[in-house]
Amino acid sequence: QALRQISQRTLSTASRRQLENRVSENQKLFQEDNGLPVHLKGGAKDSLLYGTTTGIAVCGTIYALYYLLISSMPKKPN
Repeated sequence: QALRQISQRTLSTASRRQLENRVSENQKLFQEDNGLPVHLKGGAKDSLLYGTTTGIAVCGTIYALYYLLISSMPKKPN
């Protein structure tokens, strides 16, 4: 049990130190004026998430418009 407590304390303090250091780096990154919108300043991961979200939204809009078109057509009698 003592070993478990020591390892948990070591991990939790190490992660806190790492988090504190990264906050100041991220503040500098997001506050610099490089012409990018704030939602793309995070790098490639943010660009990928933005592109994926935009793609899903466009596909959903096309899907909805398609079904509106299909449902507005009269059904053929048998």
